[in-house]
Amino acid sequence: MERITRIRERLQAEGADVFLVSSPMNRRYLTGFTGSAGLVWISSTRQVILTDFRYLEQVKTECPGWELIRIESYIESLKTLIEEDKVQRIAFEKDYVTVKQLEDWQEKLPAEFVGISGWVEELRMIKSEEEVANIRKAAAIADEAFAQLLPSIRSGVTEGEIALELEFLMRKAGASGMSFDPIIASGPRSALPHARPGQRIFSVGDFVVFDFGCIVNGYCSDMTRTLVIGEPEEKHLLIYDLVLEAQLKSLEAVGPGRTGAEVDAIARDIISEAGYGEYFGHGLGHSLGLEVHENPRLSKNDQTVLKPGMIVTVEPGVYLPGFGGVRIEDLVLVTENGKEVLSSTFKELYVVG
Repeated sequence: MERITRIRERLQAEGADVFLVSSPMNRRYLTGFTGSAGLVWISSTRQVILTDFRYLEQVKTECPGWELIRIESYIESLKTLIEEDKVQRIAFEKDYVTVKQLEDWQEKLPAEFVGISGWVEELRMIKSEEEVANIRKAAAIADEAFAQLLPSIRSGVTEGEIALELEFLMRKAGASGMSFDPIIASGPRSALPHARPGQRIFSVGDFVVFDFGCIVNGYCSDMTRTLVIGEPEEKHLLIYDLVLEAQLKSLEAVGPGRTGAEVDAIARDIISEAGYGEYFGHGLGHSLGLEVHENPRLSKNDQTVLKPGMIVTVEPGVYLPGFGGVRIEDLVLVTENGKEVLSSTFKELYVVG
């Protein structure tokens, strides 16, 4: 109920009568409803889920305390609610509503529509104990799956084969799915920060980047490790040690009161001073939860102050075209007194014989 109370406070401050939620993730966060279709109507006196026949029983099970309205036409159902509650001003999520949808509402519904942004996303930045528990379990499954995967990694296997095995191990351990399509990139392809697994065969001299996560009760994990096939050369060691230093130093700085930009600058300065700044082109990290990329961000431009209950990734990288790349990523919970690292997989360079 605290989440709904906070929304009602925003409604009052905005001078609106109703908050209309369209985002599937925000809908789930506020109500617990996991279906794929529906709107949420929150006023000072009502909290309503509008959905179709497919999800009626699901809403009754997942959303105790919520009024349920079966819709045949969203427009007609909204018109009825507007008339019943004498609504004049509706706040809607402008980041998730199409121009066509808004035009239909404005043309057919007797209310003023005002676009807002970030009301629910701001609430989602601070994780509840239940949310933290789900993310912690997803991180543990990812750690264990990677440990079980290591004996299968060798020269001669393909990125795609290893990606399939990794997903199987996480699902077998209880994950409902992957946080995102895993990144398993070898050799020169490891210099592509968002490479997808292909049919490239692991070969001696390859860096191999593994960036992956899984979902538990709707909540994501995210972790990256990099290993090398065959004995590393001096260049492998130089790049890996540089990224590891940047990761450890910036990880150490995570805690309440620091901004995302301040933490990002620690890793960025280390990599830049070593002469590789142009090869670290993304932010240091991001939050996650129901989605794998949420706010706040650890980036040059994010001045959000870290607070207890926030979870962020710390993932510096260096990517050298034609040679390969290194990224090392942990999940980190901000606590009252500092932080708790949720990723437990070792970070020393792992060498596959």
